[in-house]
Amino acid sequence: MHKKMYNFDKIIDRKNTNSIKYDSSKEIFGQEEVLPLWVADMDFQSPKAIIDAIKERAEHGVFGYTYRDNQSVVAFISWVQRRYGWDISPSQVSGSPGIVTALAIAVRTFTSAGDKILIQTPVYPPFFSVIKGNEREVVTSRLLLQDGEYKVNWQEFEQRIGSGVKMFILCNSHNPLGKLWSKKELEMMGEICLKNNVLIFSDEIHADLALNGNQHVVMASVSKEIGQNTITAMAPSKTFNIAGLLNSVIVSESPKLLSRFNKEIDNLHLGLGNLFGHITMEPAYREGEEWLQAVTEYISANADFAFDYLKRELPSVTFVKPQSSFLLWLDFNATGLTHEQIRDKLANEAKVGLNDGTTFGDCGRGFFRMNIGTRRAILKEALERIVATFK
Repeated sequence: MHKKMYNFDKIIDRKNTNSIKYDSSKEIFGQEEVLPLWVADMDFQSPKAIIDAIKERAEHGVFGYTYRDNQSVVAFISWVQRRYGWDISPSQVSGSPGIVTALAIAVRTFTSAGDKILIQTPVYPPFFSVIKGNEREVVTSRLLLQDGEYKVNWQEFEQRIGSGVKMFILCNSHNPLGKLWSKKELEMMGEICLKNNVLIFSDEIHADLALNGNQHVVMASVSKEIGQNTITAMAPSKTFNIAGLLNSVIVSESPKLLSRFNKEIDNLHLGLGNLFGHITMEPAYREGEEWLQAVTEYISANADFAFDYLKRELPSVTFVKPQSSFLLWLDFNATGLTHEQIRDKLANEAKVGLNDGTTFGDCGRGFFRMNIGTRRAILKEALERIVATFK
């Protein structure tokens, strides 16, 4: 199938489908009539190979207990070797219903109540809740915007890693900033963690969505030593827009770490997984690459459109173009309004539903996250509403 056959402008009504993104507006924003550009799933239909696999299995009509087969694991291994040069074996691969679930299991398995866990802010809100909910201490290191790029404050990072931290949760690529870490940056973070005996949990769920020719680097692939000290979490969910199928891939090159992780999976009886998650994993990784190329080109064009539109019509609202994924970290601080005023105007005047930046950490005041994994027409309407409200 030629990629020109993919129509990401196709209108697909997601209302009344139990969609968190579309059917929770009243609960989240206080009203139903908002354009929902918040929850990190896309509005595009998944690749045909995935849909066909679901249809075929559904027509079978029996949905008993199931498991992930070896061919799915082989397809994943081939995918990461081909795309990232990361060589792993089936014995190093496990699973989890979701990456946040895997993160919670890792926190409970490898740290104890009261232990310190470091995250880099602003960052995906469940990083905070998983740490706090399991009675661990959140330690933050703020990413700094310098010369149009978000960078690590290395002095702060090393100091805080060395303050008794037991685990570092890396977001690679970074949500909400869309930053892809370079091999050098990953090596530096990894070496600091090794020096201080700090385990790395690397959330790489957005890995496959690199934009504009940028290249994702897997943390565990940087060196053998770092690979032995890392638990990597990936999934076809963001890549192919199948988050509702609850099927993630957990990898560690350390048999000891993976064994401990798997023991906790077994203890919690989380190993069976979702039938449709299992049967779509192989076709996703075997046949989804051309669709992925097409969708990332569309998202890249959406990012360019949003950047040019705001620069021209509302220069007080800015963002750094993402290197990966479908999220924009919009900075409203130059509007001169308080965070609370911005939030109110977005929901009640512009009627655009964005993620509140303060849920990504204290440094998120004045920021809101926009999901551009949607039709260009919806993105255009949202931007027009924002401009009309804040100009």
